[in-house]
Amino acid sequence: MSSAYLPFLIQIVLAAGIGALVIGASHLIGQRAAKNRIKDSAYECGVPAGGIVHSRFSIKFYVTVMLFIIFDIEVVFLIPWAFIYRDFLAHNLPIFGPILFFIGLLVLGLFYEIKKGALEWEK
Repeated sequence: MSSAYLPFLIQIVLAAGIGALVIGASHLIGQRAAKNRIKDSAYECGVPAGGIVHSRFSIKFYVTVMLFIIFDIEVVFLIPWAFIYRDFLAHNLPIFGPILFFIGLLVLGLFYEIKKGALEWEK
């Protein structure tokens, strides 16, 4: 076995060991449900839950989160471009046009979402 793979092997062994340690500690010192209590019931601040345990969220929360994730991930694609922009200019490679197209698509998508009312809470 090559010594280049040794750090990778050590990381895998440590990750598996820490995972097994956490699961074992949880099994050994974790709380057990009594025979007369409902197993896996909701438990908040030392007081058993009363009333509705699972509250429902409006779909507006999920839509807003999905839009945030989509636009956030697309903005993350701009970071590598910012790092290599100078290298592309040094080699006379056109990169500004494609990135403007990408940003234009982002802005177009944002205007579409605003027009559809996906970001309005008072509907």
